[in-house]
Amino acid sequence: MTLHIYQAQLLHYLTEKDLADRSPKATTVDKSITLLPVNTGVKVYPEYIADGALVVDDATGLIVDYGSSQAMLADYGSAKEGQAPVQIHNHQHKLIMPGFIDTHVHYPQIDMIAAYGEQLLDWLNNYTFVTEANFDDPKVAHDTAKFFLNQLLANGTTSALVFSTSHPQSVEAFFIESHQLNTRMITGNVLMDQNAPAHLCVSAEQGIRDTQDIIDKWHERGRQHVAITPRFAITSTPKQLRLAGELYASYDSVYLQTHLAENRDEIAVVRELYPNHKGYLDVYEDMGLLGRRTTLAHGIYLETSEYERLRETGAQIAHCPTSNLFLGSGLFDLPKTLSYTGVSVGTDVGAGTSLSMLTTLSEAYKVQQLQNNPLSAHQGLYQITLGNAQSLLLDNKIGNFMPNKEADFVVIDMSATALLERRMTQTKSLDERLFVLMMLGDDRVIEQTVVAGVSRYLKAKAS
Repeated sequence: MTLHIYQAQLLHYLTEKDLADRSPKATTVDKSITLLPVNTGVKVYPEYIADGALVVDDATGLIVDYGSSQAMLADYGSAKEGQAPVQIHNHQHKLIMPGFIDTHVHYPQIDMIAAYGEQLLDWLNNYTFVTEANFDDPKVAHDTAKFFLNQLLANGTTSALVFSTSHPQSVEAFFIESHQLNTRMITGNVLMDQNAPAHLCVSAEQGIRDTQDIIDKWHERGRQHVAITPRFAITSTPKQLRLAGELYASYDSVYLQTHLAENRDEIAVVRELYPNHKGYLDVYEDMGLLGRRTTLAHGIYLETSEYERLRETGAQIAHCPTSNLFLGSGLFDLPKTLSYTGVSVGTDVGAGTSLSMLTTLSEAYKVQQLQNNPLSAHQGLYQITLGNAQSLLLDNKIGNFMPNKEADFVVIDMSATALLERRMTQTKSLDERLFVLMMLGDDRVIEQTVVAGVSRYLKAKAS
């Protein structure tokens, strides 16, 4: 066991309960900043410590403490006789934040990211299904999962809610690779039994048996979680959706993920397939798919009654701005949706165009600007850390620097490029610097990514 002290600027987000738990320790929380919370009624504030330090136990992978560098060095900086050795890491000109969390991403689609010229339904048929067919080969699945996870780490993402394919081996490969890295990940086999290529469709009963086998083997094994994963209403029969809902109801810790109201043509097809339902969301509710552990990707085109049902069921929406822009799907109203239910943020690669959560926030800002909804840097950075953890009900484990949470964090170089370095010299406040980071930052600003106290990515130094 070694205690590691990371000296740096620290930024994270705290709830009022976190503040109460920190008492009587002095904090540097800015209560003048108003954030729209993922959890209704929960007040959230930024805490920035200009000369801070984060204390990590590498044996447990947990955060021991955080605070001013002076206080942390005084309390933990020298090993006393019989105590664990101490290692100090000097990142005093860098920013440390909790690891980023991605709540909607398709790992098999990494090889067809940036595929030209289609909207959702044609894009699925012409690119996605063609690519996903390769994942009946375990070698393809392992190679892709390993590459994908390493790309996440290079972008500062330490946890994600992930789509695999309909092949159970694609899930097995992903969990094996994630387990080796000790990343906290959620995935499941995609359920499809209609309106997709026959070689990707699995019968309703077999698909559920596959999911059950995956739950039995992987759910809550180490830091892995399983999500029941119907792709969307178009590619699942009512029988498959209903069986998925029954399986979901039989667990209180398994997740469910699918897509909702991303594209107008998609909604029209759902209406044709389910003419006796009041709308897209009603299909899912009728089949038992809505609940607090449900994440519905996109949710752009919703009626007032659907927003109200989201609020009543607790189902969460994952906003995927780069995907919505790239496929021409539409503009998501963040503050309106947050007024009804929790909203997280995802990259949605390969419809999305970057695994960088910072790049994703840059596009989210533009989507909101087009609707006269300014998105502050604090709101965005809260969303991709503590906010996404709250949405996934993982905020007791990850999302900020509270002691005894898992030590997933990222070291950020806010002067990583010549342009960033020059632009930062013109800023006059923390808010300005964070906004520049949100708009201009990408994988190049990620200097190091630490997972459960172990460094899993270190940016190569220029020779």
